[in-house]
Amino acid sequence: MQILVTGATGYAGRRVSSALARAGHTVLGLTRDTTAAHGLVVDEVTPVRGDLAKPDTWRDHLDGTDAVVHLLMDRDDPAGTDRTLFAEIAEAGKRDGRRRHLVYTTGISSYGRTGVALMDENTPGNPESPIGFRFALEGELAASGLAHTVVRPGFIYGGPATTSMTAQWFAAAEQGAPVFYGDTTKRWSWVHVDDLADAYVRVLDRAPASEVFVIADDQRMTALEVQRAAVRAAGFTGEIRLETAEAGGIMQVAADQDELVSSAKAHRLLGWRPRHVSFTDAPEKHHRAWLSGR
Repeated sequence: MQILVTGATGYAGRRVSSALARAGHTVLGLTRDTTAAHGLVVDEVTPVRGDLAKPDTWRDHLDGTDAVVHLLMDRDDPAGTDRTLFAEIAEAGKRDGRRRHLVYTTGISSYGRTGVALMDENTPGNPESPIGFRFALEGELAASGLAHTVVRPGFIYGGPATTSMTAQWFAAAEQGAPVFYGDTTKRWSWVHVDDLADAYVRVLDRAPASEVFVIADDQRMTALEVQRAAVRAAGFTGEIRLETAEAGGIMQVAADQDELVSSAKAHRLLGWRPRHVSFTDAPEKHHRAWLSGR
């Protein structure tokens, strides 16, 4: 297949693009600056220029594509940009009769506070979540008639880490001022970035139409325990300061609750299983990878 990947130079995007190329697909990596996309070329991904918020700059890249993997959230207008993507894929299908498969990425923090101990694809999201609009977009996509699959990853770790929560913890530890925001008892589900990339390969190879998949491993530690492992790996031996979720901004507020999920559906339908057990198995290794990737 020929696949267009949005956010291809980002944290997850780079690993997903590379995995798709290794699986034999022709991968186009959408980036605003192709001169800074040397890493994509090394991974046998073709950088193509475009700003997702400006469809005139990337519309032509849909020509000849069989699938679009969407891994970018436009912080300025996330809902508007995603709706534009849906519309452009639909229009491309009208032009050439090609039915493109959109793999749309949201995330487990979109659920918000549900009161459900172990969530899955059928758990309704809480519309009061600060990023609950992403569930609404999933609904719009389902009603659009586009061929699609929704992927809801857990908290991502591993590799260069860049925009991950673990990267924030490593950086704060090096500065001697790590902070934990919100409920100290909350627990999150996690997934290694390479396990996540494997899930996208499997989705494009075998996913039934119009399905949703939660992708996460089985670790069940509190977020604070995981942060302690991260800051110790970075050499910080003091106490982590506690602050309210609101002090950390909207993304901390959005994630200020238990977010434990089951990936049983992905196990069953995709044959997906995480090969990495837990961040806390080798936090020093993950810290070294983050240092090297900076």
